[in-house]
Amino acid sequence: MGRMQRSKGARIEREVVELHRGLGLHAEWVPLSGASRYQGNGADVDIYLSPDRPPICGEVKARVNGEGFATLERWLGDNGFLALRRNNAEPLIVVPWRVWALLLGGEAGR
Repeated sequence: MGRMQRSKGARIEREVVELHRGLGLHAEWVPLSGASRYQGNGADVDIYLSPDRPPICGEVKARVNGEGFATLERWLGDNGFLALRRNNAEPLIVVPWRVWALLLGGEAGR
């Protein structure tokens, strides 16, 4: 991965952290997440719902042309969530930011 891609990735990850902080939540960007295991995980972003609970660890992906995202967005449409399930695997849930913010109970989600 080139310097420009790393720079873009870090910028988008920090944006996601700031969005969560805007909800009043403690969020941390994990530097060099792909190369190291910060605090025991290799995720891009850690979101803390409360001080006495472990973080929700997340990955951040960005694509200039939305490759792979366009189909998900089409399937989601105007709905509040999209459930995806591969055989013999647990479901994945895709939610738009407005629903995620509401679920987290942040100020912007109320």
